[in-house]
Amino acid sequence: MATRRISSLFSRSLGRYSTFGKRISSYSTSAAYDVPINPPVQINYTKLLINGEFVDAASGKTFPTFDPRTGDVIAHISEADAEDVNRAVSAARKAFDEGPWPKMSAHDRSRIMLKFVDLLEKHSEELAALETWDNGKTYAKATTDDLPLTIRIFRYYAGWADKIHGLTVPADGLYHVHTLHEPIGVAGQIIPWNFPLLMFAWKVAPALACGNTVVLKTAEQTPLSALYASKLLHEAGLPQGVLNVLSGYGPVVGAPLASHIDVDKLAFTGSTDTGKAVVKLAAKSNLKPVTLELGGKSPFIVFQDADVDKAIEDAHFALFYNQGQCCTAGSRTFVHESIYDDFVEKSRELALKRVVGDPFKKGVEQGPQIDAEQFEKILKYIKIGIESGARLEAGGERFGSKGYYIQPTVFSDVQDDMLIAKDEIFGPVQSISKFRDINEVIQRANATQYGLAAGVYTKALDTANTMTRALRVGTVWVNCYDVFDASIPFGGYKMSGNGREKGMYGLSNYLQVKSVITPLKNPAWL
Repeated sequence: MATRRISSLFSRSLGRYSTFGKRISSYSTSAAYDVPINPPVQINYTKLLINGEFVDAASGKTFPTFDPRTGDVIAHISEADAEDVNRAVSAARKAFDEGPWPKMSAHDRSRIMLKFVDLLEKHSEELAALETWDNGKTYAKATTDDLPLTIRIFRYYAGWADKIHGLTVPADGLYHVHTLHEPIGVAGQIIPWNFPLLMFAWKVAPALACGNTVVLKTAEQTPLSALYASKLLHEAGLPQGVLNVLSGYGPVVGAPLASHIDVDKLAFTGSTDTGKAVVKLAAKSNLKPVTLELGGKSPFIVFQDADVDKAIEDAHFALFYNQGQCCTAGSRTFVHESIYDDFVEKSRELALKRVVGDPFKKGVEQGPQIDAEQFEKILKYIKIGIESGARLEAGGERFGSKGYYIQPTVFSDVQDDMLIAKDEIFGPVQSISKFRDINEVIQRANATQYGLAAGVYTKALDTANTMTRALRVGTVWVNCYDVFDASIPFGGYKMSGNGREKGMYGLSNYLQVKSVITPLKNPAWL
C-alpha cells in the first residue's frame, strides 16, 4: 500500500449547484459501469483445504460468494463448521507434533517459501483478478499494490527463516545460560475481507517461517484468493497439514477455532467488537496468546505551514483508497483554520473528479463496496451526518443502479461529537474539521477509543517531533500516508488491538522463548 499520488488524468468536468444548504454535484463515471468486464480467470478452488487436500465440508453445505459489481454469485464455496475446524486442527496438530515442518532445517523451510514466491509472481495476474472480482478493489491497485506487497512479505519472511536464533545470557553463578526461540505450535488465524491476499501473507508468512502449522479462516465475503494461493504453496512443496484453510461464517468457524484447546496461538484482524469476543473465547479454552489488529479512526492533521496541495491529495488518498475500506483510513481530517476553506473546496473538487465504475476498467479509481450490508451501513452513516448538521460538500448517494457503488462523499464542519467523527464508517466518506492550535488538535486527535495510525503534515521539525510523541497511535506518517513495507511493524494502541505484525516484531507472535541453564563443573579456565 505504498503511497501514490491521485491522478486527475481521467477527470471529467464538474457540475454543481446549492440547495437547502447542501452542495449537490455531478460525478465522473466509468463507461464500463453498466457492462461489467468478465474477469480473465477461472474459479478452480472452492473447497476446504485440510491436510493438503481440497475436500467438501463435513455437512456438505456451501455458501455463495458474490461479485460486488453486480450482486451476482461468483461461485459456491464449501461451508465449514465446528466439525471441519476439528478436522483441520487435528491435521495441523499432527503436522506439528509428528511432521517434518518444525523439524526441517530452516534453510529448507526458506527454500520452499521462496519457491512459493516464484509461483506467486508467475500467477500474479490470476490472483489480482480474483482479488478484484471477489472484493471490488480496482484491478490496477490489485496488480500494483496487493500482489507486490504479498510477494514482498513472503520473500521477507523466507529470508528470516534461517536467522531466528536465541542468545547466550550472562548470569550470576557458575552456569552456562542460553535461550532457544521455538515455534509456538498450531496457529489459528482469522483474516478480513478488505485485503484478503495481503492479510493472508501478513498472517501465514511469519508463522511458517518460524516453523508453526496453521489453520486459517478466510472472510466469508472473499475466500477465493487465499484458496488459490494455498494451492500454490503446496505446489511449492509445503508438507500436508502445515496449512489448512477453512471458509465459512464467524459463529460456526471463527468461534470454534478461537476456543479450540489444541490451537496454541490466535491471530485476528477485524472489527473491535469481534476482537473482544475472540479474546474471551481464547481465554476460556487454554489461555492461548492472541494478537489483534482491529479498527481505527485515524486523524489526518494538516498544519498551516504544510504543503497544502500535497496534503489535500494525500488526505484524499488516505480516505478513499480501497473504497475507504482501510483500517488506517484517515477518516478524521483536522485542518488548521487559516487554510481550512481552501482545503475543503479543493478536497471537494478532487472527490468530484474521482472515477467510479467497474474495477476491471483502466482508469477507474473506485470500485464497489464489498457487499450489501456494508453498502447500507455507509449510506446510513451519510444520512446521519447530514441530519447531525455536517455540511455535505460532495456525494452522499449511491452511484448507479446496480452493484454496491457509493459516490465519493465529503463532509465539512464536522464536530467531534457527531457519529461520523466517532465511528469507523469503513467507506468513502471524508470528514473535515478545523482546529486552532497544536495543543487543541493533540487533545482532539487522542479523544477516541482507537489508536491505529495518524498522519501529520507540517514543514516544522519541532511540530513533527511533538506530534509523533504526543499521538497515542501505533504508526505516525509525517508528510506521507499509508506507506507500508514488510519490514515496518504495524499495530495499534488502545482499542485498535495489541501486538505488532510485519518486520522482526511479527516473528515474536509465533515463537516461544526457552531458557536453558547448564552448570559449569570446572570453572578454572574462566
